[in-house]
Amino acid sequence: MCGIAGFAADGEHGIPRRTVRQAIAALAHRGPDDYGFLSVSRGSSYLGKDLSRHDEDARLALVHRRLSILDLSAAGRQPMTTPDGRYAIVFNGEIYNYIELREELETLGYEFRSASDTEVLLSAYVQWGPAALKRLVGMFAFAIYDEQENSLFLARDFFGIKPLFYSLAAGEFSFASEIKVLLDNLSLSRQVNADRLYLYLRYGMTDHGDQTLFKQVRQVPEAHYMTVDLNTMTAGEPTRYWRVRLEEPIDVSFDEAAATVREMFLDNVRLHLRSDVPVGAALSGGIDSSAIVMAMRHLAGRDLDLHLFSYIAGDSRLSEERWVDLIARRSGGTVHKVRLTPGELLTDLEHVTNVHDEPISSTSPYAQHKVFQAAHRDGIKVMLDGQGADEILGGYQTYLGARLATLLRTGELRAATRFWNRCATLPGCGRTGLALHAANHLLSTRIQDPLRRLMGRNLAPSWINMRWFEAHGVVPAALNHTKARDVLRFQLVRELEELSLPRLLRYEDRNSMAFSVESRVPFLTPGLVSYLMSLPEHYIISPEGVTKSVFRAAMRGIVPDEILDRRDKIGFATPERKWLTALAPWAERTFAGAAETPLPVLNLRETNRDWKLITRGKRRFDFRTWRCLNLIEWSHQYRLEYK
Repeated sequence: MCGIAGFAADGEHGIPRRTVRQAIAALAHRGPDDYGFLSVSRGSSYLGKDLSRHDEDARLALVHRRLSILDLSAAGRQPMTTPDGRYAIVFNGEIYNYIELREELETLGYEFRSASDTEVLLSAYVQWGPAALKRLVGMFAFAIYDEQENSLFLARDFFGIKPLFYSLAAGEFSFASEIKVLLDNLSLSRQVNADRLYLYLRYGMTDHGDQTLFKQVRQVPEAHYMTVDLNTMTAGEPTRYWRVRLEEPIDVSFDEAAATVREMFLDNVRLHLRSDVPVGAALSGGIDSSAIVMAMRHLAGRDLDLHLFSYIAGDSRLSEERWVDLIARRSGGTVHKVRLTPGELLTDLEHVTNVHDEPISSTSPYAQHKVFQAAHRDGIKVMLDGQGADEILGGYQTYLGARLATLLRTGELRAATRFWNRCATLPGCGRTGLALHAANHLLSTRIQDPLRRLMGRNLAPSWINMRWFEAHGVVPAALNHTKARDVLRFQLVRELEELSLPRLLRYEDRNSMAFSVESRVPFLTPGLVSYLMSLPEHYIISPEGVTKSVFRAAMRGIVPDEILDRRDKIGFATPERKWLTALAPWAERTFAGAAETPLPVLNLRETNRDWKLITRGKRRFDFRTWRCLNLIEWSHQYRLEYK
């Protein structure tokens, strides 16, 4: 796990030494153990750590910061080159099946100088080219320089677990693990991306596709690669190499499906435990994180020194402490608990905003931030986390509406009625809310818009200055409408690719790497995800409204029944309303300060009025308050331009 960056210039310009120096410094938190760079000039190159050897006329510089996880020796250093010097790689991530790939490559005549997965990845690319990507099990963002072709090959993993941003402007191509590296080293506009800003404000959406909230910064999308011709300084469009394909559900019994899911999940955890440093786990107390912890113990036995890190909410309605304690006892792990106050959030706000580069949609990522800080403090460099499980197993209550929509669309009206009645008895779920969630999928934007207005859930709410957005070509639209037959499966794939997972993975990466911790997510492998998406929908959400049905069955005998039988859903939820109410003086100062600076995307008078009504208990709390406050903080810190 590391931080990477690269800078390529046309023949008229060189790459200043300060650019390389600043990138090395800016990525230090992602790789505190070592660093190196490759500098390529006409007729010569330098690979090492001595910045004085960088030629100011260099046309290419590749930068790497190392967090040593596999092969801690100097043999694992990057940038790494092939023996003939033709190829050089900078790589961020882990290839979990590197041992198996190495054995296959050795039969093809490859010899290895290190025990690192980086060398295996580089050799795999030399052997198979882009086709190597589908052979990988892992999380990755990497760039490979081909000296012979004078080109760069960039690729990102199947789900976008690891980040890879780039910019092509004024005859220069640059890439980095974090946006700030590009902004601080290049003369880029800080103009906001209006389309993405609307999605953030209205829905809390960020990070999907090839766009970012900065108009001049793009990202390689998940499961894509791209090639840059350094002779002409042109970048090809990103090419998708994998995606989840929705076809007719496979014909398999529920018990057979559960047995397969069990085997695949345990194999995933086994691969994700490969490390030359201690491995811990984030534990919320829910099904997903509990399954990871208990699988770790099941696979590694009693010799594993298991350290668990948990956020404990101060609000008893949100606290999962009793479930955390249960798993700690059953697994024999040592649990480290994190408790937070609103004052800590305010103290850390500037740092957290800087860590994430783009706004965060709630205060929940802050709890995760502090959990990774605790892991770092206790000397844990690798953590396993349950991210992605809700998106592939229908874990949120909103997915009940998607399942109801499938039953209605396929004409199974009797089954739909039974499902609706049974779900209505679940904690926090009512008939009206379930019907509305189903309607989101079944009704077009044209029909939804007037209905939403009647209910106060407008697509263009009055607290957003839609005149500004309309002037920038933004057209409000309902997110979840689909004509698909299997609405739930379609929705889960959209959650993976666009709606939920991309931003959660950004939080995961930035929060962990801020403290030099590698976070691994064993639910997110192409094999497991593809298999789950091939199952009938009622295996994911049962006719009784039980979410994660097939996974609960798969984990019987490994995870305590008390956890598997839970019907509530909490996660890393923070008492956001209480926190913001406690921070009311800061919030009021923030809104007042924003009124004095250009921020044309918000109707600040209405936003401030709504905030005061919320603090007095006269208006229902929602996450828009935090989104507005964080947008103001982000705009100020990153000097955003709203032209």
